[in-house]
Amino acid sequence: MLSVNSNYGASIALQSLNSTNKELTQVQNRINTGYKVSSARDNGAVFAIAEGQRARQTSIVAVKDGIDRASSAVDVALAAGESIGEILKQMKTKSTAAQAGDLTTEQRSALQADYDALRAQIDQIANSAQFNGLNLVAAGGSDLSVVMSDLSTGTTGRQVASTVVAGEVPGLSAYVVGSGSVTAADDTTFNLNGVAIGTVDITATMTIQQYLDAVGTQTGGRVTASYNQSTGQFAYVAKEAVVTTNELTLTTTGTARSFLGQGVAATAVSGGSVTSTITNRDFTVGGSGALASISGAASLLASTGSATTTSGNIDTAITAINSQMATMGSQAKALDVQTAFLAKLNDVVEQGISNLVDADLAKESARLQSLQIKQQLGAQALSIANQAPQLILSFFS
Repeated sequence: MLSVNSNYGASIALQSLNSTNKELTQVQNRINTGYKVSSARDNGAVFAIAEGQRARQTSIVAVKDGIDRASSAVDVALAAGESIGEILKQMKTKSTAAQAGDLTTEQRSALQADYDALRAQIDQIANSAQFNGLNLVAAGGSDLSVVMSDLSTGTTGRQVASTVVAGEVPGLSAYVVGSGSVTAADDTTFNLNGVAIGTVDITATMTIQQYLDAVGTQTGGRVTASYNQSTGQFAYVAKEAVVTTNELTLTTTGTARSFLGQGVAATAVSGGSVTSTITNRDFTVGGSGALASISGAASLLASTGSATTTSGNIDTAITAINSQMATMGSQAKALDVQTAFLAKLNDVVEQGISNLVDADLAKESARLQSLQIKQQLGAQALSIANQAPQLILSFFS
């Protein structure tokens, strides 16, 4: 039916043209931005996921930056340790030379002067080994806690914290024996549900740092140990232990040693950030760290006997610093591995975001061409439909 009041064909043509124009606007926006989902209006669910992953990506970058700074600080500490090791070798040479019985007083004094000069350089190196204000080999330094992941562990475990011995706070390089009346017979056994999972053999010359390392080794990593140098308190954590099962306990041979944690009830530990602790190492001569054996006063080379004693003390210092350097090297390697992983993780997350929101520009380009043709045809169809009512005039001519 022909009517001058309505034109159904024109209405249909107009609707089709409007739909084409809407699609054309969408395609042009995708080509301009490069995104198929550039706002929540495009696809709310996908946009929310993408924004969450973008937030995580920035967190990964921040974690990686923190690890890079820590790695640099460890590298500086290792460089200082290597330099101090070379000085110890030279001091060893001087002490060995001073053991000769045919040296004159002047010759022995010259050796003593060289020895003292070398010894003084050690503190200069240790105290200047800073990166971003952090020194891991100076006396009185603190441990460095490094965040290793942007995600929390999301787990719980059990922790046993030892009692604190009032007035006695030994450093990491101090011997375990004597701390809180601990003796060499107080071997520490770690138990889960009453079943022993490892025993640490305490020796008279075991340092607190060596004890901490031995806990992880002897328990196969199932228990991690730490030590607070401010309070003198040990803490042991078993991540697999929970409140109702796998209860963590400690036992020592002989008298209970609450200073080590025996008899202390385990408490729940909530999962938090994944961190790694870089332990401060005292490489100064006057401190209580690896070089404590050569912290004595001058005139150590005054006689053949004192030179022999000095040589033995230097051997002890070389062994101690090499051991601590090996531990720091392992920690540096762990940081490098995590840095490489985070770099790959960042790339994968970025690719995942791209898969969610990026537009296929080749596909959109082809679609643009199609829609432009449809737009032209739609305009022509609308024009034809608008001319249809003019046929009514022919009926009156």
